[in-house]
Amino acid sequence: MHVLGRDSDSDAGVAPDGTVPADTSGETDTERPPTVRLGSFLARDGSAGAPVDVDADGPHAGVVFGKRGTGKSYTLGVLAEGLAASRGVAPVVIDPMGVFGGLRAAGGRVVEPRIPPVAIPPQTWPDLLGLDPASGPGSLLWRVVADALDAPDGGGSEGSSGSPSLAAFRDRVQGADAPAADRRAAANHLRLAESWGVFDADASPVTQLVGDGVPTMLDLAGTPEAAAAAVVRAVARGLYDARIGGDLDRLPWLLIDEAHAFFGGVADPALRTLLTRGRAPGVSLVCATQRPGALPSVAVSQSDLIVAHRLTAERDLDRLAEAEATYLAGDLASRLPTGTGEALVVDDATETAHTVRIRERRTPHGGGSPRASRTAAAESEDPI
Repeated sequence: MHVLGRDSDSDAGVAPDGTVPADTSGETDTERPPTVRLGSFLARDGSAGAPVDVDADGPHAGVVFGKRGTGKSYTLGVLAEGLAASRGVAPVVIDPMGVFGGLRAAGGRVVEPRIPPVAIPPQTWPDLLGLDPASGPGSLLWRVVADALDAPDGGGSEGSSGSPSLAAFRDRVQGADAPAADRRAAANHLRLAESWGVFDADASPVTQLVGDGVPTMLDLAGTPEAAAAAVVRAVARGLYDARIGGDLDRLPWLLIDEAHAFFGGVADPALRTLLTRGRAPGVSLVCATQRPGALPSVAVSQSDLIVAHRLTAERDLDRLAEAEATYLAGDLASRLPTGTGEALVVDDATETAHTVRIRERRTPHGGGSPRASRTAAAESEDPI
């Protein structure tokens, strides 16, 4: 068995090339550091070789690339399945398309996310609601949120937990010493945020999503882009802060599908924090995307594990080229497999690149493309 992401210093039973000799470890399955079965090596003749696992014992940063239909979301689900069965970890899947519900079969739960307004910093609220921070309404909103957080009671309304609600923000806007037009604009934008349905002053802390280790899928299908970004920021930062503060006794893994949609906006600072500083507190981040060219360079440069399915767009291939370290011989793009479910895996821990066939999912996969010939309408129509 080959373990990706684990070098010889991280496990005495692992050889320098990342393999685990079955006859020398002397450990039982419950004693051996946890791994996730990814698949198997793909031989030149197309046959399956030795099994390939991913280390789940330590924190990692990874990316999964692939154009539509090549297995990107499927691979993310494979990782989530394996993490669901691993000890001491807590997987959270950001599901923008609603395709990971099948992980319920692995004991997971699908959650419609709710976050407290305080999870978004005051200076971020204008950007979140599409307001210029230097404008009258934007600066008013920034000031009102900051004042609410600084209030002795936390700005909460009667009967709440003390955390301010959007209604409390709006009341403060209406009572602010500001031009009526600015107050009206800021209040209307707060009403827009309320319509998203993701903000709740009494929302449970992020630690409750992961405290029991059960896989959690945050269903963001149909959620407005800004609201989804707010959720990702709150969850990413919440997991990081929980580990820093000692409030979470598991190592969380945040798996994000269509991750390109969350960089460059409200969620960007929290995701970059996980990429650059998540290792110390033990927070892992895996970003999957069909548009690697839309990810920032830091997402590739900070990743110790890269799983690349088929890519054809020049911009996406250029982003993959940034992963070409000195220990890799040849052009990575020329080594990309062409078959669905096959991937080129770059492992920084062992400084190697391998072609892998991703294993079959044990739970239903919701990311497949529909077929017109399989619809109820087609089955009821008489052939011409």
